[in-house]
Amino acid sequence: MREQLIKAMQRNQFVNMMYVSKNGAVTKRRIKIIKIVGDSFQAFCFTRHAKRTFLISNVLAVIPVIRKEREVV
Repeated sequence: MREQLIKAMQRNQFVNMMYVSKNGAVTKRRIKIIKIVGDSFQAFCFTRHAKRTFLISNVLAVIPVIRKEREVV
């Protein structure tokens, strides 16, 4: 998973992410990764409209957003 996140950050891509929060809730978020540090990463979350810190171990799936889909939103 870490490699996918690094690749998305290097390519400056938006990604859709399935994430498990601390309380066990699964959420889908659209993010843009800012930096990866240790076991976590910072990203701008378009769901919350804020910069957030996520644990890499809690990421279930990462899917790059294709350009056409980004233009519609």
